[in-house]
Amino acid sequence: MTPQKQNAIRKEIERGEKALRAARLLCENGLYEDAVSRAYYAVLHLAKAALFSQGVRTSSHKGVLAMFGLHLVEKGLIKPDLAKILAKEKEERELGDYDVMIDIDRERATERIRQAEQFITSVKSFLSKGGL
Repeated sequence: MTPQKQNAIRKEIERGEKALRAARLLCENGLYEDAVSRAYYAVLHLAKAALFSQGVRTSSHKGVLAMFGLHLVEKGLIKPDLAKILAKEKEERELGDYDVMIDIDRERATERIRQAEQFITSVKSFLSKGGL
């Protein structure tokens, strides 16, 4: 793996971990919609890191979701449950950001954060097996 690729993967992991910390802080302070949004971005950055490890780069949210399934799940490198978490986080983020009629409560935000933590742990384990 080239130093540039390793650096890109590390940067995505750092961004994801920061987003997860922000999600926790926002949830603790009652900002549930924003917590859900940050939980999604935590997952998105780790998904991008996993894709980079396979030489795949994509910039759109939809592209990350599609390529995650194609290059990681379908090849048996990542469990299908992780793709489901990624999709659910994206869906919940869009509801929280754009649907003003949806009330995201503490329980819902906490679940999104828990799922993001699971996703991050699993992807970091996958990456560590690849030497990162």
